[in-house]
Amino acid sequence: MVVDHILPRSKGGSTEFDNLCFACHRCNLFKHATTEMEDPLTGGITPLFHPRRQNWSDHFAWDSEGVRLVGLTPSGRVTVIALNMNNDVILDARRNWMRVGWHPPEDPV
Repeated sequence: MVVDHILPRSKGGSTEFDNLCFACHRCNLFKHATTEMEDPLTGGITPLFHPRRQNWSDHFAWDSEGVRLVGLTPSGRVTVIALNMNNDVILDARRNWMRVGWHPPEDPV
């Protein structure tokens, strides 16, 4: 895990607790300075999920296998895309975590 600036410093974000969260290193690399994207279903420009202001389970769910993360809302969908949260590496990791009972989490934060 790495510390991520929710609003990137390059876009005026501060290094204060309210603007920081933990993110997986790989997801953070994909996010870079992205703060919003076009939602593929609505076509609207939508902000990424904000972990300090929004509830995870309102915006995300696991598919029937429990491996792929599904965006339930425009914010959830663009976040899954921007952070590439279903890339092959993480899908393999989730499958392995399932084998030992570590995934899916019971109460995601």
